[in-house]
Amino acid sequence: MKEHNIKRLLRYGLLVTVNSDDPAYFGGYLNENYEAIANALELSKEDIKTLAINSFKASFLSDSEKSFYLKRV
Repeated sequence: MKEHNIKRLLRYGLLVTVNSDDPAYFGGYLNENYEAIANALELSKEDIKTLAINSFKASFLSDSEKSFYLKRV
């Protein structure tokens, strides 16, 4: 995990996200994945916020739904 490039990708301004893919099978629910990557790479609160914002921007929600959630991040 310490070798993951997500922090570098954030610095480049790319729209990267943290996800969970079939957590019942692979393990790692969303909050656990955020915690693991944050601890391994010493992400700042601003990094975590950016990841959360990116998740809504990259979602299939309508623009109004995205706006609703982005105001709460």
